[in-house]
Amino acid sequence: MADRSPVIVGIGLSDHPKAPQMDARQHHAQAMRRALTDAGLSIKDVDGYCNADQKLPDIAEYLGIRHRFIDGTSLGGSSFEFFVQHAAAAIQAGHADTVLVTYGSDQLSRRGRTLGTGGTDLGEPSTWAQYEAPYGTPLVGAYAMAARRHMHEYGTTSEQLAEIAVGVREFAAFNPNAQYRDPLTVDDVLSSRMIADPLHKLDCCVISDGGAAFVMTTAERARDLRRPPVYVLGAAAAQTHWNIGQMPDFTTTAAALAGPEAFAQAGLTPADIDMIMLYDSFTITCLLLLEGLGFVKRGEGGPFVAEGHLRMGGDLPMNTDGGGLSALHPGMRGAFLIVEAVRQLRGDAGEVQVPDCQVALAAGSGGWLSTMGVTILGREPRG
Repeated sequence: MADRSPVIVGIGLSDHPKAPQMDARQHHAQAMRRALTDAGLSIKDVDGYCNADQKLPDIAEYLGIRHRFIDGTSLGGSSFEFFVQHAAAAIQAGHADTVLVTYGSDQLSRRGRTLGTGGTDLGEPSTWAQYEAPYGTPLVGAYAMAARRHMHEYGTTSEQLAEIAVGVREFAAFNPNAQYRDPLTVDDVLSSRMIADPLHKLDCCVISDGGAAFVMTTAERARDLRRPPVYVLGAAAAQTHWNIGQMPDFTTTAAALAGPEAFAQAGLTPADIDMIMLYDSFTITCLLLLEGLGFVKRGEGGPFVAEGHLRMGGDLPMNTDGGGLSALHPGMRGAFLIVEAVRQLRGDAGEVQVPDCQVALAAGSGGWLSTMGVTILGREPRG
């Protein structure tokens, strides 16, 4: 019987972090071409397509995709971890054999630093626009409230949050395409402009252009392809709210629901993970994901980060591409988490390669700490 275990066989990024000559569609197309070339496939092999863009059918036509499975789930930055879950199920059920996932954005070139609060990437209009924005709550304000509450409950400090940005910048220094590569210190973060107390400018992600794509197929089909497959060991997702005013508890997220499910599917625990790709829209996002996924207990994330565990040479390296805090963040970053995790599992990460990387976890965050998708990937199949 054919092995229909879902695997990732191709990855690709478009030109980034600045590509003023390209629009969003072209980022989709360039990333797609590079991912298919990486896999040794052509567009004719693709019969499934996932894309969180509101113009999904239009982009599918532009890319020349003839699909029998299509998914337009749009849940912000975590959409792509949701897509892994959905595509894996479609492949296992026989609804598709080869699924392409793409993302593309020209946010930096199109909007620059005049990006307004909210935005179409998060599916506006919503209750946020009606009831929260008029009272002065910008997007970053939602995360600032979570950070302040975590500080109040657990004694987390701005210095500990700053350590996250410092560690991610350490990896960005080795990424020639990272938006910011200069060394960063905790003092640099704390002396940067306050954006929404207690979050400083360097606690916030960059704004960039960029696109990403990955290709999923069956383990059976992967035997004939160019690159070794990366196995989907676990994939789960959850939502606790959408608008920040409805967040049940500012100190925890739906990662606490999705994480245990993904680990159970994989038959693994947090101790089995070699490296992590966590959504770093803001430093507090990483901290909440770290705790919600069970790598540390609630309230212990700050001291854990300060001890250097997430940095180069640490026992749980995080965001080895430089992350959204330093490398690129075109609006939805979840696809880039998958691409970098695959790169690490293949042993292709060069100077930032995690030694003997066997299992990686990617966790995306969408909305306002609202929707969490967790994907566990490995070099070998389950069990």
